[in-house]
Amino acid sequence: MRVYYDRDADVNLIKAKKVVIYGYGSQGHAHALNMRDSGVKDVAIALRQDSPSRKKAELANFPIMELDAAARWADVVMVVVPDELQAALYRDYLKPHLKQGAALAFAHGFNIHFKLIEPRADLDVFMIAPKGPGHTVRSEFARGAGVPCLLAIERNSSGNAQEIALSYGSSIGGGRAGIIETTFREECETDLFGEQTVLCGGVTALVMTAYETLVEAGYAPEMAYFECLHELKLIVDLFYEGGIANMRYSVSNTAEYGDYTRGRRIITDETRAEMKRILSEIQSGQFAREWVLENQAGQPSFKAMRNRSAEHPIEAVGEKLRAMMPWLGRNRLVDRTRN
Repeated sequence: MRVYYDRDADVNLIKAKKVVIYGYGSQGHAHALNMRDSGVKDVAIALRQDSPSRKKAELANFPIMELDAAARWADVVMVVVPDELQAALYRDYLKPHLKQGAALAFAHGFNIHFKLIEPRADLDVFMIAPKGPGHTVRSEFARGAGVPCLLAIERNSSGNAQEIALSYGSSIGGGRAGIIETTFREECETDLFGEQTVLCGGVTALVMTAYETLVEAGYAPEMAYFECLHELKLIVDLFYEGGIANMRYSVSNTAEYGDYTRGRRIITDETRAEMKRILSEIQSGQFAREWVLENQAGQPSFKAMRNRSAEHPIEAVGEKLRAMMPWLGRNRLVDRTRN
């Protein structure tokens, strides 16, 4: 595995470019702000006229450009709009308007790996994918640190795509922590697998099911919330700081013994087999096709699931309990008025 740091990158390369970021959500706002703080003067945001992010970008004093004009102006384009919108964005605005020899960049491999976008032959195509949400990319940069990034080169038409990608990654803070070389395929498939089985799907299903089990057994919803959701941050912080061994060193012997003897009863051979099926669905493109069809239909199932989840009792209990802990609102990672 090859890892690059700031000393391996020439940040002046990206400073000499006109950079447009399509989208000003979690990743977009972080990339734009970090690049500006790194001395990249020509950074613009490309947004639709009706984009809800438009006011946030204006408040941050970024120039906002129309989608087609931005493509004609840019030397480097970073696409961080949602995955499901990228193919149409490329087809309608980027492919016909990008200047010859421009660089097309992504923060996730989904559309390139599954060939929903097939870029023009004259374009450099690279990926700089921070391994953390945009709010963390920004907060870590602001305190003088950085979030590790993944680097992949899909096409090197200019002969210096990697140098530009490293410069871009360094300008958003990746070079402070390490920029790791990979491929679009590896990033995409492992990212989807991690999200579905652990980070999003696995964790939320585990938390909700454990909460329901305690409440159905007669325990107070507030106790169930604290034990199954609130304290999860304490454990994850220990993971984040020093791995699984660090967590086990820090908890009680009782908790550690329960970990060894009961954890495998939750994550069974059936769970492992299901994980393998999920990975197979990702590798074969089945998940990607399913998600594309869901979007073509207007996201009916997705929106219904989102609404049902928002109505789960754990959300109401959590809102009430978090109001008793005002310190949680200080220095928030997610402030919906700004990012």
